[in-house]
Amino acid sequence: MLRFGAFLAGLLAVSPALAQQMTAQEARRFVVGKTFVFSCFEGTRGAGRIHADGSVAGTIQFRGSGPVRWAQLPAGTVLVRGESVCANVRGMPFQPCFSLQKTSARSFRGSVSGLGFASCEFTRRGPVEVATADNAPLSLRSTLSSR
Repeated sequence: MLRFGAFLAGLLAVSPALAQQMTAQEARRFVVGKTFVFSCFEGTRGAGRIHADGSVAGTIQFRGSGPVRWAQLPAGTVLVRGESVCANVRGMPFQPCFSLQKTSARSFRGSVSGLGFASCEFTRRGPVEVATADNAPLSLRSTLSSR
């Protein structure tokens, strides 16, 4: 469980010099429900998804060698505390919070707050959602008058 806590900390860790710091709500919109591949400063890598309930599911390979393992953490593991994104991992002696910085339309860097050197890079898999002011929900009803 401690290794997975380290994985989660690495999963959310990021801090580039020219990146845009994300608020907790910006990070939630950017990350929740999307799949990201990640690689961390010490070689750990994998892919995963954080769900709206704060649960986490994905694969991890520690230090870039050995078996790729499936990992899943329960609801409430990733949570927002004020303006911070934090982790609640059973067995960890503290609740780490993260610095999250958007590095592109598809990527971000995360680091445990106060430990900027210990970071991971995350890149979104799949299509990029384009949000504009014109994007309104589409109606499934016909606009033609019924005869």
